[in-house]
Amino acid sequence: MNPGNLLIFGDSYSTFEGFIPEGYIPYYIYGGRPEMDVSRPEETWWQLLAAATGANLVRNDSWSGSTICYTGYNGVDCSESSSFIYRLRKLKAEGFFEENRIDSVIIFGGTNDSWAGVPTGTLQFSDWTKEDLHTILPAIAYMIAEVQEILPNAKILCISNSDIREAVQEGMREIAAHYGVSFLQLVNVEKKCGHPSIQGMKDICSQILTVLDK
Repeated sequence: MNPGNLLIFGDSYSTFEGFIPEGYIPYYIYGGRPEMDVSRPEETWWQLLAAATGANLVRNDSWSGSTICYTGYNGVDCSESSSFIYRLRKLKAEGFFEENRIDSVIIFGGTNDSWAGVPTGTLQFSDWTKEDLHTILPAIAYMIAEVQEILPNAKILCISNSDIREAVQEGMREIAAHYGVSFLQLVNVEKKCGHPSIQGMKDICSQILTVLDK
């Protein structure tokens, strides 16, 4: 399936310098890092996906180290900076969705929420307070609900990383089911220093293609 005009919300796994908005922090860079073999944008999962499906990547809204929720590493408040929710709010306020037709949205996050030790929270599908959005599961539900409200006709895929807390994985699965969006639980992704290698990027792409083909 061709995802058409694609919007990605992601963290380090989805970054590459020069392909994310100005001011966002990349993990993957030209020439690679000492610990990482990925050194060209063509090796990323999203470039592989575009090549395989013909998708048009309208925007890769990915920020290394970012959380979906409002709490970052060391308890830093990300409600007005790097959080997925803030970035979505910012795009909406700037008129991005009026200016761009989006057919598909991939939300690939939760890794840093889990790694940063943010409270998991409980499943919640309405009446979110700002305090609720500082915890993981309410924030994920809110993020998906907001994307659905903004883009009622877009296809949404929510991706869960393999190396995060089981409660976050299962919560994400339940949230995706509640909203009727596609869900992918990654497995067997090759990584170096916690990040997908060249092979790992291929692993991610192939697993996404399996979901898109259903």
